Amino acid sequence: MGREVVRQALDAGHSVAVLSRHPLGAGTAGSTTADSIAADTNTAGNVGGAEYFRADVTTGDGLAAALAGADVVIDCLEGRSGKARRNFADGGARLLAAAQEAGTARAVMLSIVNCDRSSHAFYRSKAAKEHVYELSGLETVVVRATQFHSLLAMKFGAGSKVRVIPVVRGAGFQPVSPADVGAVLLEAALEPAPDPGRGRAPEPETATAPTPESGRPRHRVLTIGGPEARDMADFAREWQRATGAKGRLVRLPLPGAMGRYLRAGLNLEPEARHGTETFRGWLANHADSL
Repeated sequence: MGREVVRQALDAGHSVAVLSRHPLGAGTAGSTTADSIAADTNTAGNVGGAEYFRADVTTGDGLAAALAGADVVIDCLEGRSGKARRNFADGGARLLAAAQEAGTARAVMLSIVNCDRSSHAFYRSKAAKEHVYELSGLETVVVRATQFHSLLAMKFGAGSKVRVIPVVRGAGFQPVSPADVGAVLLEAALEPAPDPGRGRAPEPETATAPTPESGRPRHRVLTIGGPEARDMADFAREWQRATGAKGRLVRLPLPGAMGRYLRAGLNLEPEARHGTETFRGWLANHADSL
């Protein structure tokens, strides 16, 4: 997701500094414009035109140098397991403190829809980090998104290796493309005029009192969902048609917190259909990599 935000920001003519624990090449020069964006992400490869900094939110090392001169921060970091998850919320607090010290105007965080209503450990860590953002002295925005198209494709692809296309019993999905989510993250950070090509921007789900300087709420939560919400089996059939993969669709129970989250439909936001790229369209656009 972070690479997509970086790409869109560069395409829009902004100067971008990327914070990563393991950048491929720190110090790569970026472009220079009036707006400077610090994109905090687990990037898997450099995007040409961005400047890369080695920084670690779990310790605070490198944050001051990476955030120097940044007007806004877009936080796409993940903490799925181990030390990263245990330090996820605290890392967010360190990032925000460093951003405030650097004079950054606003910080935007990528999150997951209804993460605060799940007992899954990863989702709990997301909700805890959201709370850190809400209490920050900065102007902050949390963008909650439904699951990405790539998640479904990955699950189907893994099962097809043993000729089984797994479908979670009782689960629907509303997948969204990284391009659509990236556009909302960037818009939340910079607040340009809405882009009619991407539909109406999502309305704030929650908001605090406005800041005196900007007149905008100090903390907002936005929600973005994909353009269609359907049974997981429907997406599995579309994936099979697009890839030609063989295998039998098998409806399987998913136990635990994630199963409860999906069966309750907490991964769906039917009133937040802001995304424009359907699963079928995403499959067509990524045919070479499926």
